Amino acid sequence: MMGKECGETRLPDFRWNFQCEGLSISGLWEKCLVPRLEDLVSDHRETVTLKEGYFLRVSYSVLLLRLIRSAPYPADTARVTMLSSSDFAAASWELMVRVDHPNAEQQRDVTLRVSGDLHVGGVMLKLVEEINIAQDWSDFALWWEQKHCWLLKTHWTLDKCGVQADARLLFTPQHKTLRLRLPNLKTVRLRVSFSAVVFRAVSDICRALNIRRSEELSLLKPSCDYFKKKKKKDKSNKEPVIEDILNLESSPTSLGSPGSAGLYSKTMTPTYDPINGTPVSSTMTWFGDSSLAGQSCSLLASSQPPQPPEALADMFQPRSLVEKAKLNAGWLDSSRSLKEQGIQEDEQLLLRFKYYSFFDLNPKYDAVRINQLYEQARWAILLEEIDCTEEEMLIFAALQYHISKLSLSTESQNFTNESEVDEVEAALSNLEVTLEGGKSDSTLEDITDIPKLADNLKLFRPKKLILKAFKQYWFVFKDTSIAYFKNKELEQGEPVEKLNLRGCEVVPDVNVAGRKFGIKLLIPIADGMNEVYLRCDHENQYARWMAACILASKGKTMADSSYQPEVLNILSFLRMKNRNSSSDVASSLESMDMNPECFVSPRCAKKHKSKQLAARVLEAHQNVAQMSLIEAKLRFIQAWQSLPEFGLTYYLVRFKGFKKDDILGVSYNRLIRIDAATGIPITTWRFTNMKQWNVNWEIRQVAIEFDQNVSIAFTCLSADCKVVHECIGGYIFLSTRSKDQNETLDEDLFHKLTGGQD
Repeated sequence: MMGKECGETRLPDFRWNFQCEGLSISGLWEKCLVPRLEDLVSDHRETVTLKEGYFLRVSYSVLLLRLIRSAPYPADTARVTMLSSSDFAAASWELMVRVDHPNAEQQRDVTLRVSGDLHVGGVMLKLVEEINIAQDWSDFALWWEQKHCWLLKTHWTLDKCGVQADARLLFTPQHKTLRLRLPNLKTVRLRVSFSAVVFRAVSDICRALNIRRSEELSLLKPSCDYFKKKKKKDKSNKEPVIEDILNLESSPTSLGSPGSAGLYSKTMTPTYDPINGTPVSSTMTWFGDSSLAGQSCSLLASSQPPQPPEALADMFQPRSLVEKAKLNAGWLDSSRSLKEQGIQEDEQLLLRFKYYSFFDLNPKYDAVRINQLYEQARWAILLEEIDCTEEEMLIFAALQYHISKLSLSTESQNFTNESEVDEVEAALSNLEVTLEGGKSDSTLEDITDIPKLADNLKLFRPKKLILKAFKQYWFVFKDTSIAYFKNKELEQGEPVEKLNLRGCEVVPDVNVAGRKFGIKLLIPIADGMNEVYLRCDHENQYARWMAACILASKGKTMADSSYQPEVLNILSFLRMKNRNSSSDVASSLESMDMNPECFVSPRCAKKHKSKQLAARVLEAHQNVAQMSLIEAKLRFIQAWQSLPEFGLTYYLVRFKGFKKDDILGVSYNRLIRIDAATGIPITTWRFTNMKQWNVNWEIRQVAIEFDQNVSIAFTCLSADCKVVHECIGGYIFLSTRSKDQNETLDEDLFHKLTGGQD
């Protein structure tokens, strides 16, 4: 098909049948076709060329010129005739459509006679008339099997879509049943749109499940290892049935329109039950059209009973960074539909928080969201998807035990209790668990005067063949830099060294029982990472300096309103680690009803006897025993966020110019290159220093350019490069969210930042 389109001119819909008698193709064109075309496009004369044996399309109209005979004839005349309506059948063709009816008896192939100018909607209308079954067909659409795409633009003609007689079409419902395993391992079955892009489908799913901020979640297709059993007796590798499936097939997941998929009110207030006068859950009020607006809401907002140790031992646990990277290969493409990605009806997918940037956590409206976040964090700890120390593992175990106890009591199940909401608000004002840092208890007197820290600390720089020895210096922390001097008297002079912490990695090196309060700094330099250890004398000093380092790594100073809440969070976490020996703990060991192996990872459970482990968990429980249920969950999430590896999504990559494979860690604010064998960070790049990034889709290579003429390029080995590209673009998209703006999600911006060029 060759030719040049003639502007925007809409030409009449003619069909021509040329019968040649002796003219060559060029002669036929010059004597017969060109004069007629000149009459049709007299207002827009264009040079039009024709190649032998091909068709010509002019403008956007369906003007189809077909040469019937291309061989020369003895005569030198040509006759041009226009097809009449009675001859239209000669220009039409048969199209085979398979009807995918829920009733197997009604499934059949239907043959339709169509023409190229018939639009998709007309095909569907003809099809329904041919089927002649009285029912609601509004959810049905055409699926093109060879092209693996939906024909959703019903105003497009078959010619514009490229549909010809050899096409195999399927007339099938757009909404189909899907099984979703939630972070709490509860499986729900509901109807999901298989024709909408995954980003919109997840938004509808979250609306049905009462989960706000759907942009933080996505669908993950589990690998074979996810359901892999460790026991040799079970060779079937089938998914273990842990619990009954919650059937929500009647859930109206398609209620939200594309424009309202991410709309959440900033002024939601609780309403009161007219019968008993108690406040109705704001979550239920906001999602009143959801199938979970009743008793099922509390089911997904409640913690599941702890799994027995045998079940934990059977679950897949990644043992290396490479295995962790393979788990991330199954994230679905948010810019394509489920059916386009090969997802089948009633297939099981995982609904998970993909982006570890949790915005606007509010217990008034986020009972389900907070519980699912807690459950995802809990399983990440138990299955060792994220590393933590034994001391931190005991804190997590104590919080799990406390939450489990409260969840079993009937009082804790009442999510609509007004006093509990007030108690949670008071706890939140003290804890400041939100990522924004919240409000500071004491406002700085002069925000133009950036505060500084000055104190005696100990410094150590690791070097080969040198024992780890700390040396004391006088340290001054101001703005986002640390300078240290030999003593306090030399503070006004030239420092021994000045360290810029912007973009660095801050890792806690703490053992509360051993009175060890250390800070590990990994500062990016041109050829890698500069490793520095600081040692504080006590927990108060550690909390101040650690909070300052964390803010400096993000480009913030101690004048930021989140500094004081960060200090309080660190102190609170350290107090939870304090071991309080109490006679009540020892006396309760005989009567307690607790299996400690349910609250720690299998590897940690093997190191201790059951009674010894129970004693240590109960000892740590004394520090959290006064927390409410929602406060304990938020504290667990906060402790999870404080771990050094929190928020890192791993991919196995090979950087351009290197022969060895590395691990790329993608976080909400940075990229980290990690040695695949040792797990040691090699270098870090901050998103704030990123100028641009692009993907070469032919060679599947991601290239990123940073400030100071720093550029990197890599190919992803554990997943498609589109997965990495979407992860990076997704975090940049989430960074544009703000409480001050209209909270309607810009879906077009998301697809611009994450979409591919396939």
